[in-house]
Amino acid sequence: MKILVVGSGGREHALAWKIAQSPRIQTVYVAPGNGGTALDERLENIAITDLHELADFVEKEHVAITLVGPEVPLAAGIVNVFRARGLKIFGPTREAAQLESSKDFAKSFMHRHNIPTAEYQTFSELKAAHDYIDQKGAPIVIKADGLAAGKGVVVAMTLQEAHDAVDMMLSDNKLGDAGARVVIEEFLAGEEASFIVMVDGKNILPLATSQDHKRLQDNDQGPNTGGMGAYSPAPIVTPALHARVMREIIVPTVQGMAKDGINFTGFLYAGLMIDDKGNPKTLEFNCRMGDPETQPIMARLKTDLLTVLEHSVSGTLDSIELEWDRRTALGVVMAAAGYPDAPRKGDLITDIPAETEDCVTFHAGTTLHDSKLTTSGGRVLCVVGLGDSVKMAQKQAYAATDLIHFEGAQLRRDIGWRALKR
Repeated sequence: MKILVVGSGGREHALAWKIAQSPRIQTVYVAPGNGGTALDERLENIAITDLHELADFVEKEHVAITLVGPEVPLAAGIVNVFRARGLKIFGPTREAAQLESSKDFAKSFMHRHNIPTAEYQTFSELKAAHDYIDQKGAPIVIKADGLAAGKGVVVAMTLQEAHDAVDMMLSDNKLGDAGARVVIEEFLAGEEASFIVMVDGKNILPLATSQDHKRLQDNDQGPNTGGMGAYSPAPIVTPALHARVMREIIVPTVQGMAKDGINFTGFLYAGLMIDDKGNPKTLEFNCRMGDPETQPIMARLKTDLLTVLEHSVSGTLDSIELEWDRRTALGVVMAAAGYPDAPRKGDLITDIPAETEDCVTFHAGTTLHDSKLTTSGGRVLCVVGLGDSVKMAQKQAYAATDLIHFEGAQLRRDIGWRALKR
């Protein structure tokens, strides 16, 4: 059987890596892929990004199922294009993907369907936004309405930071169309967790819990990034909290979309903030797997992902149970010099250790040219260690990162610190 994974990041490498483990797989294509997918003989990169050309390729090669990794092709309507041609694809339609592609859409949806989230208002006019910030005070959160590759959220701890963020988005147009409108919302204190499920239109299959680390530097210092590391499971999500999130957030979201005339299929990711009393609120929705959460989650998944995908596109997710490795998986991101503002490209990458049962390295911003592996993006690698405890998984991951070399590599040394504190 042939499968296509759309995307070029660490998330897509991890998904393709997991699918390729199925004994029924003939080829896993990755479009466009990266240096890591190019190095894996079970995977085949294809240099196509146009949605209609991808659909042509799928028809020509008799690809059974397409799995979409990143948000941009989903927001562009890849699922609509494929379904119109009778092709099996797992992901949300353009309409459903608005839960991620428009912060304003998501907030008004949550407000309408009584899904717990922060108080907010949306602005496109500079003065009104500044007045609202002065009225509410700091800390406060400024979000670009549209997709901004993980760079559209500013958690402003001072009024000056908040005003600067609004100017950057609305006045200086630093984020282009994504920042033409801003959502300003109350600051929520607590601990974050990533809650990701698969949805086939009616049935919901939860994946293992995970926790991401958004700030660039240790102790959650420095600018927000796309994510500097993650681990799974997340101890903060107890069985009782898991049931509550399903009941108060996930199920009402899937049912609310249906009530609004939008059938949700694909991955649904709720970014949660859990306060000191254990109450969850929704920070944001993503309509795809998280990156870097996918890497530790896939490292723990024991069930054949191809079988799960078949149920996903057949509307039978209620007939499958997922089996997980009992160990903790912890992923450390190695980022390029200059990340997140101006990542440097073209640095030679050497000494990536071979995959073992306890450690695997997933590629993101890498490219393979003349058998040389070089950096080609902000987040370059995600090194995942597995162990019987968070501490042991951390030890495995950092032992591997210490071997890998590229000029100017940035990484955090404290991935998993919240779990260790527990």
